[in-house]
Amino acid sequence: MNIDLIVVGRTNVPFVEQAVSEYAKRLSRYVRFSIVVVPDIKGGGSLSEAKLKEREGEALIAALAPYDKRVLLDENGRQFSSEEFAAWIETAMNRSVRKLAFVVGGAYGFSDSVRALDCEKMSLSKMTFSHQMIRMLFTEQLYRAFTIINKEPYHHK
Repeated sequence: MNIDLIVVGRTNVPFVEQAVSEYAKRLSRYVRFSIVVVPDIKGGGSLSEAKLKEREGEALIAALAPYDKRVLLDENGRQFSSEEFAAWIETAMNRSVRKLAFVVGGAYGFSDSVRALDCEKMSLSKMTFSHQMIRMLFTEQLYRAFTIINKEPYHHK
């Protein structure tokens, strides 16, 4: 299975970049994991929030393949415990899902066109995190899920 984390723009927070890189390296033991960066919209600072979300949405949709199992990381999505998330990943693997595509919106979230796609929605917390912090939190939870699946000692109950 392949897993992509599709994000808008590069991170400019060094500790986030370092943590994501570390967990991505660890994940390589279990799965093909890639971070797909959709470039920031040029002149985005001069656009309205709605127009910026629309342009980012077009770029996010272009980054998805038709066969991807798509999951929006969205504050209104389903919440999992770490064990439940591991079970969900394992079920996808057992069902021969070729690629999971987890999508992080920009600073203002997802456009209506992205929300209209056939996607599952998953929330990492009821709290709000920056779209950059989500990268770090998600990659750690994905790594944790694979250690749970493989019965390794990283996760403690």
